[in-house]
Amino acid sequence: MELFRNKLNKNKIPKHVAIIMDGNGRWAEKHGNARVFGHKQGVESVRSTVEGAGEIGIEHLTLYAFSTENWERPKYEIEALMSLLIFAIESETESLMKNNVRLSTIGDLNKMPGSVRTKLNSCINTLQSNTGLNLILALSYSSKWEITEAVKKIVEESKSGKLNPDDINDKLFEKYLSTADLPDPELLIRTSGEFRISNFLLWQIAYSELYFTEKLWPDFRKEDLFRAIFDYQNRERRFGKTSEQLIS
Repeated sequence: MELFRNKLNKNKIPKHVAIIMDGNGRWAEKHGNARVFGHKQGVESVRSTVEGAGEIGIEHLTLYAFSTENWERPKYEIEALMSLLIFAIESETESLMKNNVRLSTIGDLNKMPGSVRTKLNSCINTLQSNTGLNLILALSYSSKWEITEAVKKIVEESKSGKLNPDDINDKLFEKYLSTADLPDPELLIRTSGEFRISNFLLWQIAYSELYFTEKLWPDFRKEDLFRAIFDYQNRERRFGKTSEQLIS
């Protein structure tokens, strides 16, 4: 059977792919384990997906790792997730360096434990000179939070006279978002068979292609990424235009 990687058009690789990594808890329960076990297994999926993204030339990969709503989960699960995040950062830094990967984050990091922020900053600094894939972790992130923060900044600058309200448009607004320096994702992938966006990059995915797979995140591997991109490459992206306009 021909692998999906071999079917990909190298000239149509999306620059930015975003993934909602869903299904860790259900995977663990399916295998008779506590939910945290699923999150541990999900680290291997992150490793494989990051490697695959780098191999085919994706420039930016954003992973929805922890939402603002996730703070409402049981305390023991949050503590376990934070410990796992520290462990993953420590154990994966060498591999990320080897694969020329950079690391960045979006989200309300002030809510993250100090130990997590310290490890994140250390890893980001270690990898900052790399020139390959930019891996973006969305931590304590939600679109509603991001958009609200952007509006606050715009209002403050308007009140202080730094910004003329008449100059506000969609392009200017984007400069106040966490992703100001990133292209919008061309492709958004969600695992686990759920058909929701879950408050993730709502502004940025206005014209993204959406891809849903039944696979639970711990079972997701680079070939699943390639399958999603193959599907993306066989879609017609019109951006509000007609098919005839794209041809002419």
